[in-house]
Amino acid sequence: MLSPSDLVRDLKITIIFCTRLPLTHAKPIEAADIARASWAMPLGGALVGLIGAAVYWLATAIGLPQWPAAALALAATMLATGCLHEDGLADTADGFGGGASRDDKLRIMHDPRHGSFAIIALLLSLGLRAAALATIGEPIQVGLALIAAHATSRSGLPCLMRGLGPARTDGLGATAGRPSLTVSLIALGIGGAIALGLLGPLRGAAALTAGALALAVAGIIAHRQIGGYTGDVLGACQQIGEIVMLLVAAAR
Repeated sequence: MLSPSDLVRDLKITIIFCTRLPLTHAKPIEAADIARASWAMPLGGALVGLIGAAVYWLATAIGLPQWPAAALALAATMLATGCLHEDGLADTADGFGGGASRDDKLRIMHDPRHGSFAIIALLLSLGLRAAALATIGEPIQVGLALIAAHATSRSGLPCLMRGLGPARTDGLGATAGRPSLTVSLIALGIGGAIALGLLGPLRGAAALTAGALALAVAGIIAHRQIGGYTGDVLGACQQIGEIVMLLVAAAR
């Protein structure tokens, strides 16, 4: 049973690991720390979504139309994370799309330069998310959708880390460690509760189902392409989950 101080410590580690928010930790963060604290990934995601929600509300409060407000909200979430997940999506798209072999794919993913597949993936991600937010339109509903999408899109990552295993012996994916079954289930429970609570039982259940299917497909593709996950793959999966959640939230 974790004490309140342990819960705060894990949440802080998760926020440091998943965002660029100015938090510090007394000791260097190790693999075991990240794996243990990954139950809090949905809560860290909810914080990022809350930042985007606040920016969308401010943008609409000063009279901006929905599309510019949506773009600013997305920009705020990307600033909060340092574009960590968008970079992962871009690298994964380049590697999976342009590599001929497993080693070739991993080499391309490790290259900081971005090619055509990366650009297309980023354009699709930004366009679909902005369109979903603009379609929802109403600031409170946009805020609820952003918080739910960012929280739930991270809730399945510990399961992915546990089920696939790292594809490399170095890098972010390898150093993050392997979450326990309990940690993975807690993350899923928190993400599911947030989605159902903020989107409602029917839309929340639909979003969870669609997100779970998308994550499962992404995991299968990653296993077939490179034999596991990397930090880039985790970022890509977060992006896919966020997109799916926002699209379901925007559906009429």
